[in-house]
Amino acid sequence: MEFKAKDIAALLNGVVDGNPEISVNNVSKIEEGKPGTLAFLANPKYEHYIYTTQASIVLVNKTFKPAHEYSCTLIRVESAYDAIATLLQMYDDMKPKPVGIEQPSYISDSASIGEKPYVGAFAYIGRGAKIGNNVKIYPQAYIGDGVVVGDNTVIYSGVKIYTGCVVGKSCILHSGVVLGADGFGFAPEGDHYKKVPQIGNVVLEDDVEIGANTCIDRAKTDSTVIRRGVKLDNLIQIGHNVQIGENTVSSAQTGIAGTSRVGRNCFLAGQVGIADHVNVGDFVKIGSKSGLDKDVPDGEVRFGYPALPGMQYHRSAAVFKRLPELEKLVHNLEKQLAELKK
Repeated sequence: MEFKAKDIAALLNGVVDGNPEISVNNVSKIEEGKPGTLAFLANPKYEHYIYTTQASIVLVNKTFKPAHEYSCTLIRVESAYDAIATLLQMYDDMKPKPVGIEQPSYISDSASIGEKPYVGAFAYIGRGAKIGNNVKIYPQAYIGDGVVVGDNTVIYSGVKIYTGCVVGKSCILHSGVVLGADGFGFAPEGDHYKKVPQIGNVVLEDDVEIGANTCIDRAKTDSTVIRRGVKLDNLIQIGHNVQIGENTVSSAQTGIAGTSRVGRNCFLAGQVGIADHVNVGDFVKIGSKSGLDKDVPDGEVRFGYPALPGMQYHRSAAVFKRLPELEKLVHNLEKQLAELKK
């Protein structure tokens, strides 16, 4: 489908700066823009591409002031990043969605399924499971006994949800997600370890998105809880009895050990490690590859291992780079001091 600049501007409450009749039928990155595509400029460090891009239309913030001539048509909006997200969501909503129950699939007689479901081939829905309205369960997904899934949730192929877990409304679980595998609980008994039964569950609140191959362990007792609006990337491990606060975001390969707490509106970058029984406050930011073994107050920034406050880490990092020459300097000073003592 093709859309004219004036129509896109109307959808986004934007203003056309250029040819309102020019049309696009696809989206591109600004640095790789082609005629007939729409791009966007949100990060100022990419501004130089707007003067050379071949994209026909570029979304920009209303405050954008060009430093050179450009050939594309601009649509000025309050936030270019939010505007492109809105357009992509509209495009995704226009794509045909699967409906119905494919065969072969297994649905227990005691399970209940709401209106307008999609259940793909080879999916399994266990005893007493409760599936809401407009839920999409793709092929080869496993929904265990007593699982509850809220309205408008999407469960992609290969997801495994163990017995008794709860998934809220409008959640997205990508392929390979495992909810409710046993927490890592073993008690030493002589020269071996005895398994400690994990009898709790996992609860995802509404509007949670979980990336591919992320695993969230069931609690030993009570629940491992992922609060409303949390977004977890691929390949993340969440241990038993962890709680993650509302609207917290984590990048790939993060690991959070059992019984730790992460507050709301936090940002965890890639490969962050959090030890067991650590409490992370609200609005905390943790840099890539950082390791936390102590509590972090609200609003703090942490980097490194063991994680240090942001400015302290950066000052230390500046010293790390000079360690070889500092070691040599200390060695020379020691030699001079020894000679003076003689």
